[in-house]
Amino acid sequence: MSDASAFDDIGHIIQLSVAPVFLLVAIGSMLNVMTARLGRIIDRARRLEEDLSGDLDESARARSVGELKALDRRMLYANAAINLSAAAALLIAFVVALMFVGGLAGADTLIPIAVLFVLAMIGVIAALCAFLAEISIATRTVRVRAELMRK
Repeated sequence: MSDASAFDDIGHIIQLSVAPVFLLVAIGSMLNVMTARLGRIIDRARRLEEDLSGDLDESARARSVGELKALDRRMLYANAAINLSAAAALLIAFVVALMFVGGLAGADTLIPIAVLFVLAMIGVIAALCAFLAEISIATRTVRVRAELMRK
């Protein structure tokens, strides 16, 4: 009878500790989007740097330098968003581990779990804010020149 009870307890512990894994999946999806955007930013910056090493008139050079400055700011925000998301995912992984270990050992891990979870949520919120800042810079700096639209 105690073996059946132990298996029920372990099953319940696994259920509880696996629930935050869905949050890890969501953070992983966010990281996928953020790293893809960062990759595009880096590719564009490399192209602009190549263009600047060639012969450009003053207006084209000024446009390229201005765009490079905006890309640099976007890279900073994208990197911050990625780092904050990764830190939040790590904190959630600690929450899962603590829930499982605490449940098996019968230890009182409620306070550490709550603190780690709140810190993870703060990390996710900060990551989303940095991501929104990067998107904001991207939409403000993308301008189609009028002469290109007339052709």
